[in-house]
Amino acid sequence: MNQERLMNVLLEPHISEKSTMLADQANQVVFKVVPSATRTEIKNAVELLFNVEVEGVQVTNVKGKTKRTMHGTGRRKDWKKAYVRIKAGQDINFMGAE
Repeated sequence: MNQERLMNVLLEPHISEKSTMLADQANQVVFKVVPSATRTEIKNAVELLFNVEVEGVQVTNVKGKTKRTMHGTGRRKDWKKAYVRIKAGQDINFMGAE
């Protein structure tokens, strides 16, 4: 795969109450990814960027919410979320502290 493409697949980590619980219990990390990304691209990107071994990847499409204001209705963008399971004993540190 193209290494330049892999560097642009992951957009940002998705931090929420559910993702924090998954990180503690199931050794999973949640990322916002490019909507055209495949499971193998996500797996290779995580392994390349964070130097960890990935067991599996689950992907879901999140629909954007419809919002109403006094000027009419609008809609947030749809986005893609990836649940990445990391092998036991490995960890991803987002803070970058050594």
